[in-house]
Amino acid sequence: MLESILWILLMGFFTGQIARRLQAPALVGMVLVGIILGPQVADAISPNVLAASSALRAIAVMVILMKAGLGLDREKLIQQGTVALRLGFLPATCEALLIALAAMWIFKFDFPTGLLLGCIIGAESPAVIVPGMLRLKSLGWGVTKGIPDAILTGSALSDVLLLLVFSLLLSFLVQGATSAVTLPFGFSLSVVQLLPIQIVCQIVFGVVLGFVTARLVVLLLAKQNWTQNAVQDTLVAASLALLLVVVAEKSPFFSGYLAVMATGFFLIELDAPLARRLRSGFDSLWTVAEIFLFVLLGASIQLQVLEKTLLPGLVILAIGTLIGRALGWYLSTLGSNWNWRERLFLLPGNSAKATVQAAIGAIPLTQGIQGGETILAIAALSILVTAPLGAWAIPTFAPKLLERGEVDPTKVAIARRLVLLAAVDTSPLASQVLAKAADLARRSDGEVIVLHVIRTNDPRGVENLREQSQRLLADIRHKFITITGSVPEEIIRVAQEYRVADIVIGKRGHQPWDEVLVGSVSQAVLESSPIPVILVEDGRIRK
Repeated sequence: MLESILWILLMGFFTGQIARRLQAPALVGMVLVGIILGPQVADAISPNVLAASSALRAIAVMVILMKAGLGLDREKLIQQGTVALRLGFLPATCEALLIALAAMWIFKFDFPTGLLLGCIIGAESPAVIVPGMLRLKSLGWGVTKGIPDAILTGSALSDVLLLLVFSLLLSFLVQGATSAVTLPFGFSLSVVQLLPIQIVCQIVFGVVLGFVTARLVVLLLAKQNWTQNAVQDTLVAASLALLLVVVAEKSPFFSGYLAVMATGFFLIELDAPLARRLRSGFDSLWTVAEIFLFVLLGASIQLQVLEKTLLPGLVILAIGTLIGRALGWYLSTLGSNWNWRERLFLLPGNSAKATVQAAIGAIPLTQGIQGGETILAIAALSILVTAPLGAWAIPTFAPKLLERGEVDPTKVAIARRLVLLAAVDTSPLASQVLAKAADLARRSDGEVIVLHVIRTNDPRGVENLREQSQRLLADIRHKFITITGSVPEEIIRVAQEYRVADIVIGKRGHQPWDEVLVGSVSQAVLESSPIPVILVEDGRIRK
């Protein structure tokens, strides 16, 4: 079992990075590793790990939905009005219905079996959509109109709807149309009559329990201070979120995944500083959870059942997405302030399939439903086709179809690699400049560019400066650069070239009594730099 975990982590990570360097989504490499390590090819994953794959995937989905909740923006959702709600019901409904009709024509299914297939294929993948939308929010694409928030909320609601209908249809096909549920006071309802009540209960109780859980997290972590650091904060919050998922599986009167997402959302409203700490912690958790999710996803794909259904399966996917889901997108955004480009973005941004299909695709076959093998094959095909395409298309088409707005750092982690520029000369003040840059870099896990503009021929001084930089920045990733030219102009040019966050530079007054004048170099940089400048003088800092 430990050997299997090592294979999953190491091969999943490095193959994902290879895919990223080849300009492909990392999940493509991870899914391929899962297929290779899985029982279809190398059979290198322990049966114990495969048996626990459903639970491990549930943990990973919990992490990504908590990240989604911690990134939602209430103001943007209110601004969109009913668009997010319509996105939660109309695209999934239209796609499921059209797939059902297409399956009746192509595979000769009856309508309930075709709709069962439609519910499986119509569900959207939080594992692909949530990271993609949070990435767009961190870069500002579509944030002005709240497009990523609407897609995040809509995808969560659509999965609740389709999973409920899937359960209803499965019960209908296995037990027959006569199955009924007896309610208190002697009322008896068929599973069809019970469906609207189930949908309302799943959503309402999911949101309510999310709010209660968020209040409990704030009470434990912020008010009573049971934890001492951000790691413990994340551990407690993740455990309570996972408890919601476990309870929902045993008592399915609410949606556990919707409750997890609601918990993150309410945490922002109740305690924004705590939400920011948790956001960072769940980002770290996702690094590991992502590998397990997609590698085990690949291991669950049944390659041998794809051959007979490859072409008709692609036709089914095309009909469902390009016709059914497109109709739902049009109806969802009708009357909104979205332009045609933003509506078109829903095609790459809201179509990926992966997690739900892997979780429930094999259930009809195990329950003895006629056509179960075909349903499993198309579910596997939808993962192989749409998950990589969705992960690639979201960042590719967002700059072409969406407008870039101002990022709200209180709602989402900023996707930015912090780089500082330390501009130094060979004077004693250089050590203070380097020390300040090192302090800032350690606090933010950043990098430092050490720049020395040569004005006089002093090889020994430059070498001493290089050694000093190595000593003071020993634990920080840094680069030492020497160039010639006009000092202020070169400082600003290099800062812009490396896209630094701040310029750290020394200040020297020309007269002992002068407390406001600065050296000619730092004065020139201050006056002309579009980048913030931090001044270091005799142990004092000015910005």
